[in-house]
Amino acid sequence: MPRQLKINAARTEKRIIKFIREELGKTPFHKAVLGLSGGIDSAVIARLTAKAIGSKNTFSLILPFRNSSLGNINDAKMVAKKLSLHNEIINITPMLKAYFKNFSKVDKIRLGNKIARERMSILYDVAKKEKAMVIGTSNKTELLLGYFTKYGDGGVDLEPLGSLYKTQVYQLAEYLKISEKIIKKTPSADLWKGQTDEGELGLSYQEMDEILYFLVDCGYKKNRILKLGYPEKKIKGIEFLLKNSSHKRNAAPIPKLYPFTEEAPGAGAQR
Repeated sequence: MPRQLKINAARTEKRIIKFIREELGKTPFHKAVLGLSGGIDSAVIARLTAKAIGSKNTFSLILPFRNSSLGNINDAKMVAKKLSLHNEIINITPMLKAYFKNFSKVDKIRLGNKIARERMSILYDVAKKEKAMVIGTSNKTELLLGYFTKYGDGGVDLEPLGSLYKTQVYQLAEYLKISEKIIKKTPSADLWKGQTDEGELGLSYQEMDEILYFLVDCGYKKNRILKLGYPEKKIKGIEFLLKNSSHKRNAAPIPKLYPFTEEAPGAGAQR
């Protein structure tokens, strides 16, 4: 691992806690809602949010689908209990079943996207009820590669881990003393049986983070990264995902129009 990917965990913790407090302070809201998956990212966010604004102001939701891992559900419940969070479990299977009942065939990617958007819809409904902001759990690796659902897990108010690569989240989790069971778990969005992050993306998080670091943070070209010993196929794969997911990271384009007139201001004076 490049030494630049190693973080000062204590300083990082303080900065993220300050970020959460300051961003909430800019709004009328003093509470936060987040989804607990049983994975490392949501466990870290739950811990940091509770430290930033207090457990009594932090609401966590566990939103299983019919094929969700029981182990993940139990791990999420363990996190909520350990942090004394307001917690609720809502099974989203009936909602998804009702929506898809008239479709003869649904591929797993489409289903996974719908699951993510259904969960976010519920998080925002609870946030409205509690007068709270929705805290995201995505990291820099996922955001850069587009490994999130647009207006699903990507549709949040704050993204406190958005500047940390996945391997850096692991470093922070170790410092925060997140459960070893959660830290050692194979990363998975748990959208279908046997699904894993690294299996879908085709690389280990270690490889992804190192290549992304050289491409994005250092601005290296492919040939320079090749000389560092990384396979061309893997570099090209990362470049492809970066390019083709850019629309996910950008706000919806808005055309520049001049209201109430057919011409730009001052156009007539130039004739």
